[in-house]
Amino acid sequence: MSRYIVNGEVYIEHRFLKKTIKIEDGKLIILPPDAPIEDGAEVYNAAGKKVVPGFIDVHTHGAVGVDVNAATAEDYEKICRFAAGNGTTSWLCSVLTDTKEQTEWCIDEYKKHQKMEHKGANLLGIHLEGPFLSSEYKGAMPEHLLQKANMPLLKEYQDRAEGNIRYITISPEVEGLIDDIPAMKELGITVAIGHSGADYDTSWKAINNGAECCTHTFNAMKLLHQHFPAIMGAALESDIYCEAICDGRHLHPGTVRLLLKVKGLDKVVAITDSIMAAGLPDGRYKLGVNDVIVEDGDAKLENGVRAGSTLTQNVALKNLLAFTGKRLEEILPLLSENPARLIKVYDKKGSIADGKDADIVLLDAENDIADVFVGGNLIER
Repeated sequence: MSRYIVNGEVYIEHRFLKKTIKIEDGKLIILPPDAPIEDGAEVYNAAGKKVVPGFIDVHTHGAVGVDVNAATAEDYEKICRFAAGNGTTSWLCSVLTDTKEQTEWCIDEYKKHQKMEHKGANLLGIHLEGPFLSSEYKGAMPEHLLQKANMPLLKEYQDRAEGNIRYITISPEVEGLIDDIPAMKELGITVAIGHSGADYDTSWKAINNGAECCTHTFNAMKLLHQHFPAIMGAALESDIYCEAICDGRHLHPGTVRLLLKVKGLDKVVAITDSIMAAGLPDGRYKLGVNDVIVEDGDAKLENGVRAGSTLTQNVALKNLLAFTGKRLEEILPLLSENPARLIKVYDKKGSIADGKDADIVLLDAENDIADVFVGGNLIER
């Protein structure tokens, strides 16, 4: 049975238009606002609401008591349902640097989840945050598990994942990694650079070899110095994407504005980098093998190093609007189009257009989540 969304302001090609949306077999068909409705079709009246693409989170370690590094297939479903309620209709599960055995277990549970019938956000694939990272900027990564370049291992992981590792974070200065970036891309993996003290030239070599993003920009990396621009300078100067955690803690609002001014609205990707504490009260939690203390929503290791966030993308959207003063139509690509382009799913997701997946968020007048559709199905919230 067809579904229609009528009377809403629909976000198409970076502006809001009066359109009717028809959903058929989980796909979108854009119609004029006065298009006739088929007899017997379900109709959603979006009067007073804005109809926008579902949000895509390419970097998250968990939520609602679930840590990705210990998540079963059923646990992934808990995150899927929580994410959908906050406007995130697609996400990547970010596996923190771990043992080979545990990483393989995470991959196997991901595959089990893909065979389940579920009612939440789409789990699009796996993000490996490590193990090929710098010990100097390891953040919450367990140092004894960090590795030098090891393409046979990465290929083994990708084969086990049946091609579903979509994204990896590496440190360019780690021995052998720069030369391996083209091979990573041949495996179907988008490469990001981060957790790094790489110098400017080394960072540019990684970018020229095919790195396409900078992981949680400004955080866990060597910052810009006027004489030594480092990885930060290369990330800002180049045309790669830059992830940003817009919780007001990882980045000052002025830093967010600076990043957008330098990179442009088409090159920033709003992530959560959330941990299992997202959606839960303050307390003690886990991030991989690490103990994390959350106070006032701020997640830190016992040594005071920040360890992920408790952010959700609906909050990130409102933060970005408040931090920048920009219009909604300018900010939406950071949560939809840009991440979709980054991980190569823009042919199916990231915008409202004919033939794309019917992943839709309805925003009210205050830009809060009113309702969410995933694959054309209205999510229970």
